[in-house]
Amino acid sequence: MFYLGCAIWAYKEWVGDLFPPGSRSGDFLRLYSRRLTTVEGNTTFYATPKPEVVARWADETPETFQFCLKLPRAVSHSGPLAGQLTSTHDFLARMAPLGPRLGPYFLQLPPTYGPAQFADLERWLLEWPREVALAVEVRHPAWYEAPDEARLMELLERHGVGRVVMDVRPIRQSGAGAMLDDARERKPNVPMHPLRSGGMAFVRYIGHPEPAQNDDLLDAWATRLSEWLQAGDKVYLFMHCPDEARSPGLCRAIQSRLERLGAVPPLPWNSLAADEPPEQLRMF
Repeated sequence: MFYLGCAIWAYKEWVGDLFPPGSRSGDFLRLYSRRLTTVEGNTTFYATPKPEVVARWADETPETFQFCLKLPRAVSHSGPLAGQLTSTHDFLARMAPLGPRLGPYFLQLPPTYGPAQFADLERWLLEWPREVALAVEVRHPAWYEAPDEARLMELLERHGVGRVVMDVRPIRQSGAGAMLDDARERKPNVPMHPLRSGGMAFVRYIGHPEPAQNDDLLDAWATRLSEWLQAGDKVYLFMHCPDEARSPGLCRAIQSRLERLGAVPPLPWNSLAADEPPEQLRMF
């Protein structure tokens, strides 16, 4: 019921931390999927992978691992969603070979897509396959205000669709210089409304590069997530950081809090030897 991961699976500075020393880039997905339990698949926003790539992703990951793939920008950022139904179904067909490894797809709407487009979003959701999990992220400020937020939540719940929660509060704090300035520029300054729908919570936490700056917020998130899990909701939590090298540490930080609360089992990461030789995973 609880899936924890980062925004990417391949980052060379994780070698010696998330990955064993000496790990090769060709092994990163295999190693990542045996340490964390999900990944936010941002690469599919920019390009749809070829069938052989999808097959390789399935081959390199356990069935218990979950890809939460972002819908292509050709769907979400090319005008009305209803005009992209063919592209939507083509993308789903391409990714279908992942089978049980498919977590909720992730539709990120642009900041210009507001409540005036409600009917378009409703029409698109009517064509979305009910058996395929989906979460929607909105960035237009009006979606976070009454009455439009309640109207949106009713629509998502009616279609069994999750609401993406983005927590950008950490990067609105002081410190970290130019790195945080860039993150503040790129990430929308939306309020953190801890909402869930469709039987799931889908949370994107944008962490501060200085670990101690996250402590109070992570304490609060651990309590909230524990309550949601006890209520029977499935939880997907993605830890981001402007300094991507620190994202696995954020995963560790929230995981340890949830374990202390008795809310989640240990990560697969915990059962692996820190010095696991990458040669055992791939010899050629």
